[in-house]
Amino acid sequence: MTTRLSRLRSLSAASRAAAHRAMARAALFSDSSLRVRYQRYEHHMHKARQLESIVASAAQDQGVVS
Repeated sequence: MTTRLSRLRSLSAASRAAAHRAMARAALFSDSSLRVRYQRYEHHMHKARQLESIVASAAQDQGVVS
């Protein structure tokens, strides 16, 4: 049985992951050095991957296959 809080948490994580992917893309086009742009991109993509794994594990716990 899924709880409302766990569903809300996974939706929140999914939307946060999408936001971090958008920030990663924006970092590539910022007015900074290549090194800084790449570091920001990697930081946001790492965070997005972490959040996506949370969403995937929550879906697996609920018995949903994506």
